[in-house]
Amino acid sequence: MTYLLNSPDDFAEEAVRGLVASHPDLLVEVPGGVARSTQTPAGQPALVIGGGSGHYPAFAGWVGPGMGHGAPCGKIFSSPSASEVYSVVRNAENGGGVILGFGNYAGDVLHFGLAAEKLRHEGIDVRIVTVSDDIASNTSENHRDRRGVAGDLPVFKIAGAAIEAGADLDEAERLAWKANDATRSFGLAFEGCTLPGSDDPLFHVEKGSMGVGLGIHGEPGVRDADIGSAADIADLLVDELLAEEPPRGEDGYDGRVAVILNGLGTVKYEELFVVYGRIAERLEQRGLTVVRPEVGEFVTSLDMAGLSLTLVFLDDELEKLWLAPAETPAYRRGSMPVVDRAPRTGTWDPGKTEIPDASEDSRTCAQKIVAVLERFRQVCADNEGELGRLDAVAGDGDHGQGMVFGSRGAAGAARTAVDQGAGARTTLLMAGEAWADAAGGTSGALWGAALTSAGGEFSDTEGAEERSVVDAVTAGIDAVLRLGGAEPGDKTMVDAAVPFRDALTDAFDTDAGPAITAAARVAHDAAAKTADITARLGRARVLGEKSVGTPDPGALSFALLMTALGEHLTR
Repeated sequence: MTYLLNSPDDFAEEAVRGLVASHPDLLVEVPGGVARSTQTPAGQPALVIGGGSGHYPAFAGWVGPGMGHGAPCGKIFSSPSASEVYSVVRNAENGGGVILGFGNYAGDVLHFGLAAEKLRHEGIDVRIVTVSDDIASNTSENHRDRRGVAGDLPVFKIAGAAIEAGADLDEAERLAWKANDATRSFGLAFEGCTLPGSDDPLFHVEKGSMGVGLGIHGEPGVRDADIGSAADIADLLVDELLAEEPPRGEDGYDGRVAVILNGLGTVKYEELFVVYGRIAERLEQRGLTVVRPEVGEFVTSLDMAGLSLTLVFLDDELEKLWLAPAETPAYRRGSMPVVDRAPRTGTWDPGKTEIPDASEDSRTCAQKIVAVLERFRQVCADNEGELGRLDAVAGDGDHGQGMVFGSRGAAGAARTAVDQGAGARTTLLMAGEAWADAAGGTSGALWGAALTSAGGEFSDTEGAEERSVVDAVTAGIDAVLRLGGAEPGDKTMVDAAVPFRDALTDAFDTDAGPAITAAARVAHDAAAKTADITARLGRARVLGEKSVGTPDPGALSFALLMTALGEHLTR
């Protein structure tokens, strides 16, 4: 359990503040996380890495020369919000574009993706690399769909070293993906972790047993097994990973491996060394050459009792970057070249964002956008109970509340933007950010992305035509498809959004209102038909057949809002 805290709600934020205070030569606190205390060289790509707190040294502990340029820090085991990611990028990027690196988890994918949407609309080149090293979470054929665990360390180390050596954005992205594709991890848990302020672990493992294939957010293993000796555990870890060793002689791989034995929070270093002794012996028997092994705590899960083994199958290119110097609070290797690194002169503050100049036509359009969002807010409030009831059947029952919070936040942010003279584009961008922050969760991120992408179809210097409205709605739906990863038949809002988009394309001639109204009827029919579908994504997927007979609340809320939009525009 956590013994030293002031308030569970403030634990993550206070930990970040203390980390920065203890490493002022390397870090500075910025809204949403940390950034380097020195200015990123002009034109150098920025590597922004992050995720939830509770995993130190990941991720804030890896910010510094040779590794990350910044790290957004979410609450314990929770993704940072899109606005936190955006803020850290604005403080880290300096004209060379940015790579967003994070573990492949749904919340991180959505919120980092939403931040990327906004940054791209502002002209910043953003690339996304999702670490997916955990072999327990998917098949070898679907390696990039696995979750990220301790493989975060070598992927970010290699990408950061490439940038330090002068790689441009394309090259750094290529090498990050190459490192990810060469990395495999597998872990075991003996007892779950305890959240700050709680007395009991998130899960228990029976005495004498261990959870095989753990996750780093408090997830137990995918199966249980008896605890053997340290040698037995080492053999299990090695055997599982070497089952995916690539053929030697293929693509430059000749048996060299980077090795990371990672403690999850409670297992002591001496225990890890006992295990590593057997691992080193097994790798040598296999004819593998170990390159700069690491044994210690690198990606933890608060106080989880467990460990994981990571192997990176190296070629000349990856080995050179794995061995390159790095200087961060928690990870130091070699000696960094002497470089005149300019001290940071200030930080970007989201509270001081200037509203771009807007034309009269665009400000008029922005006022109409506010009216639409106010209508959305009312529709969500009127249907909160029914949406929550539907979500409770095979979810957590919070969809109605989330839609109320999100639409209220978006309408308020839009009104504030218009009062400050914002045009249509800026108004929608601010509304999208506010919806995601106020609602949280999956639907909040998706609706935030939809508004953000819709904003990209408008201008602050020109008015909008009927075609612009249709293009904006279509762009919003495309963003949902791109970020959410759902397809028709998964029982999500996409089951209503895709038929709506197709019907809108067919129906639109010159007037957006009637076309959207007609397409909304199609969306309602499609939403109703989701009652016949077994959920394949989200929390409802776990309950399988229990979701049959109930329409998807996300599909229904989409249809309701599109109906309101069509009616409003027609009037």
